[in-house]
Amino acid sequence: MSSIVGLLKSTRPHQWTKNAFVFAAVVFAPKLGEPQAILRSFYAFGIFCLGAGAVYLINDLRDIEKDRLHPKKKERPIASGQVSTGTATVAALLLLVVSLGGSFLLAPAFGGIMAFYLAVNVLYSFYLKNEVILDVIIIAIGYVLRVEAGGIVIDVPVSNYLRLCTFLLALLLALGKRRHELVLVEDAANHRKILKEYSPELLDHMMGLTTASILVSYALYTQDPEGVGGQNQLIWTVPFVVYGIFRYLYLIHKREMGGDPAEILFQDWRMSLNILIWLAIAIALIYFHFPIKA
Repeated sequence: MSSIVGLLKSTRPHQWTKNAFVFAAVVFAPKLGEPQAILRSFYAFGIFCLGAGAVYLINDLRDIEKDRLHPKKKERPIASGQVSTGTATVAALLLLVVSLGGSFLLAPAFGGIMAFYLAVNVLYSFYLKNEVILDVIIIAIGYVLRVEAGGIVIDVPVSNYLRLCTFLLALLLALGKRRHELVLVEDAANHRKILKEYSPELLDHMMGLTTASILVSYALYTQDPEGVGGQNQLIWTVPFVVYGIFRYLYLIHKREMGGDPAEILFQDWRMSLNILIWLAIAIALIYFHFPIKA
């Protein structure tokens, strides 16, 4: 039972919130009124959770020696010995097979995306995470693949603006995590090699450019009738996006958060409330054509 609990913990259930990007297509298509589309999106979400779990297990197996020297990561089930390397290896292979098989059964194109996602993440665990700049770009691409998969399983095209906004937002989160690790984790460069290539000033410049790009891209996206169900009134949701981005920067610089985006989502109630309000207004505008007049 201890090994089972340890395996579940090693798949990072709290990180499964990242896979919610699969639902972007069904919300903005708009397809929330179609039970079959919602069900297929949930299937895709579950498959991504399994695939991501396999990647986390592989990553922990790859970094087991480094994790044992880390003040926090040494408590991870594999590094601490709660889960044996043999058990973790078998579990990772099983999750890879199930996630790949399930994705191809749901939609062949989804299977192709899943295979690419897993291959890139395995390469990331072994090599790409040590390539400066490319490391954060790879992370951001993973989010775009989730959105793309969400569109494929419900057979709707994904807007280029949605792809762009997703990529930039994920890039900001990845840069924020790097900054948090570099500034707050003691002897960080010895625990994560790539941090030697960054500096707080460089990351702040990158985050500033990315933030501006997100806000401009989202504002343009709200005016794209093909991407938002023919509704250009989504411009009224821009203030909530601005608040969310600025709140994130505030939490990074003043509250010393940002090491884990999921942590911010669950621990900062203002951020959570802002996201819920943004989503509620967006759904009202897209699905019910709720009029907002200046």
